[in-house]
Amino acid sequence: MFLPEKIKSLIVDEKLETDTVGMSEASVLVGENKVLKVQDYTEEAENEYRMLRFLQGKLPVPLPYAHEVADGKSYLLMSKCMGQMACSRAYMENPAVLCRLLADGLKKLWRVDIADCPSDQSLFRKLDMAEYNIVNGLVDLDNVEPDTFGENGFQNPAELLQWLRENKPDEELVLSHGDYCLPNIFGVCEEVSGFIDLGKTGIADKWCDIAICYRSLSHNYSGRYQKNITATGFDETKFFQELGIEPNWEKIRYYILLDELF
Repeated sequence: MFLPEKIKSLIVDEKLETDTVGMSEASVLVGENKVLKVQDYTEEAENEYRMLRFLQGKLPVPLPYAHEVADGKSYLLMSKCMGQMACSRAYMENPAVLCRLLADGLKKLWRVDIADCPSDQSLFRKLDMAEYNIVNGLVDLDNVEPDTFGENGFQNPAELLQWLRENKPDEELVLSHGDYCLPNIFGVCEEVSGFIDLGKTGIADKWCDIAICYRSLSHNYSGRYQKNITATGFDETKFFQELGIEPNWEKIRYYILLDELF
């Protein structure tokens, strides 16, 4: 793999191995102390580097050592998070602890002052981004919920986008991770020790992260990603109890549908 000279000089003593967890299209190489993320250079890749710098001292996020762009590729070298992924067996087999961990992470995000946040991920912008994805054929129809399109769903992504525009909910703006699924959250016991994959992070409705997290929990406990993990002992109400809020199912459905276009 081609690597910019600055990146190579910073990983000369690192033995990097490919990480295969999660659904990112990026190549992620993990060493003992550092992580190298290589992906197409996009606004999302640039936003990840921007938010890593913004969140230093505010949240447990990786420290960016270097960010280089060459031949249309983004090379982001950063520190490695402590702890285990939220989708690790240790957490999955202890759903009560997992729910406390995920609630802790959301509350950490919501406490960050967004007054000078450099990334706007609110609905006005997200819906325009969704339209761009549709026009440019970037919607992955092979990785959507089974009832989103078809006989009992929307005819196509354009019809879904029209519905999303016509049914925009009021937003409760906070700092949103943007892809708050289990592989992107690291923990030590019941406390979040790291947030990764911050390309979609910015100012957005708090229910965006709640919806994506709920979907991730459901998928992981259904066996969609981990065939040897069952739903034994998992109670979805525990997640909302830990957050101290009642589930808003309309908003949860809305943001899951919105995410189908990304």
